[in-house]
Amino acid sequence: KAPDKPIYISLSYERGNPVAVNNRRLSPARLLKKLNAVAGENGIGRIDIVENRYVGIKSRGVYETPGGTLLHAAHRALESIVLDREVMHLKESLITRYAELVYYGYWFSPEREALQNLIDHTQHRVTGTVRLRLYKGGCSVVGRKSPHSLYNPLLATFEKEDVYNQRDAAGFIKINALRLQLGAPRKREN
Repeated sequence: KAPDKPIYISLSYERGNPVAVNNRRLSPARLLKKLNAVAGENGIGRIDIVENRYVGIKSRGVYETPGGTLLHAAHRALESIVLDREVMHLKESLITRYAELVYYGYWFSPEREALQNLIDHTQHRVTGTVRLRLYKGGCSVVGRKSPHSLYNPLLATFEKEDVYNQRDAAGFIKINALRLQLGAPRKREN
């Protein structure tokens, strides 16, 4: 029943928090209500999963979060151009633990609060706008921009020698492979 034409929507964030839909500032509740309606009409946001419960059993769950699906896709797209690679990797390595703490009811635990401080710090520059294409249950990012973007198309090219010299990578690769070379004899012993 989803429309036969794609819908385009933009989401704007300030310091990691969603603040506007299609350049219209909304309260968090109104913003989510708007996104739930638009995404729901386009068949977005329903999942059917088998999950591990805290007590150790597996259970099947069907969840529907159309607005949350859009918020998540747009937020990750914005983080992809704003966060440093290592900061992003660190955050991603901890986010599953954070989600477990919330899911298991440990919202007020010191470990959740510590992770929250780290996550909040990573969001200081997550400001910008992401454009999404919604169509028949699918949500794809078609544009993203931020005043804090680390993406520079001039540096990202591998074709211009004056910007990035492929030969520079040789030393980098050798240094990074050193620990693997040092550990290789141990592997052979086993």
